[in-house]
Amino acid sequence: MPISKLLRSSAPPAPSLYFTFVSFVGTLLAIGVTGWLSHVSGTPWLMASFGASCVLAFGVPDSPLAQPRSIIGGHLISTAVGLLILHTLGNAWWAGAIAVGLALAVMQQTRTLHAPAGANPLVVISAGASFSFLLTPVLIGSLVIVAVAWVINNARHRNSYPKYWLVGLR
Repeated sequence: MPISKLLRSSAPPAPSLYFTFVSFVGTLLAIGVTGWLSHVSGTPWLMASFGASCVLAFGVPDSPLAQPRSIIGGHLISTAVGLLILHTLGNAWWAGAIAVGLALAVMQQTRTLHAPAGANPLVVISAGASFSFLLTPVLIGSLVIVAVAWVINNARHRNSYPKYWLVGLR
């Protein structure tokens, strides 16, 4: 391939400044609420994968990976898989590999694929999490992200988010 072709940008155009600003506000609110919940409850509500979920929910809200079904379902399923592997096989290095691979397979088959959730089994295993981790931070945090995404994305463009909820219907 000629160097001139390699140097040409085929990347999509940058979004408008308005879209970028609204994405920033949505992420600020979603992560801010989960951070505030951590602060007032003394329980960790933040996970690194929630930051990546915000990138999808506010940066590419039309993506199948950014829909509530994927955000909530993907986080719940991958965390449940991580918990099951941790509590049956332990925290060996290979348990993490099995857990992430299995989480991916289950998310694919349940149509809840959410890339950020792929990290959850590793978080669960490395933290030695209990089953309560599924509720806090995973379920509540996922619901916060989806709720803020619903408000912010629909404020940006009426009736634009989500494309479908949990059952595939608008």
